[in-house]
Amino acid sequence: MFNFYVNLLNKINEKNMRNSIKGLSLVLSLVLSSCTAKEKPIVKEEYKEPVKTKMKEGMEVATFAGGCFWCTEAIFLEIKGVEKVVSGYIGGTTKNPTYTEICTGTTGHAEAIQITFDPNEVAYEDLLEVFFGTHDPTTLNRQGADIGTQYRSEIFYYSEDQKNKAENYIQLLEKEKLYDKKIVTKVSSATVFYEAEKYHQNYYNDNSSQGYCQMVIAPKLEKLRKYYRTKLK
Repeated sequence: MFNFYVNLLNKINEKNMRNSIKGLSLVLSLVLSSCTAKEKPIVKEEYKEPVKTKMKEGMEVATFAGGCFWCTEAIFLEIKGVEKVVSGYIGGTTKNPTYTEICTGTTGHAEAIQITFDPNEVAYEDLLEVFFGTHDPTTLNRQGADIGTQYRSEIFYYSEDQKNKAENYIQLLEKEKLYDKKIVTKVSSATVFYEAEKYHQNYYNDNSSQGYCQMVIAPKLEKLRKYYRTKLK
């Protein structure tokens, strides 16, 4: 069920690319820092109610945090069996947090996506495979130039079954030694999920020519389409 060979190829590919993009990464780190890495539109931030997911019969929900939600949203929108992806905030203490508050790193929230999926078309384990294969689960509180606790790697489960599958998958990855460093992804019980502001939703598809989308998200999608073709819509 777990395509470890594909993940291994991904890891090898990332290692080979590391030196060639070192210079570019340095430049990016200077101009892209935490929430400033994103060219935020000037809009009035709105009050948000916690998401109350209304699902069709037989549908399930998964919530993952793996860095910028623009990236993870774009990735999972392409996965077969995924009906909806919502970008939002979870795991913090502030009620109705805004994007500006999230960027301070003081609310405790992570940028995350809530995925509504059909388990008859895509298994939770398949979602885990894509999640781990498209972000770095070994970097604490950062993904690339996006730095801060809001960019942490974390899985939020809604049942003991999801919890067990997530923990078992991490153990399996560790056993396969696919990463040079220890996996730091947390597995936590889901708390209140707040939908992010409207301009964050479907961000890549609406702003694909934007700088961050071209330099950060597009390469992730290219990798997804190369290694996970059988899982795409």
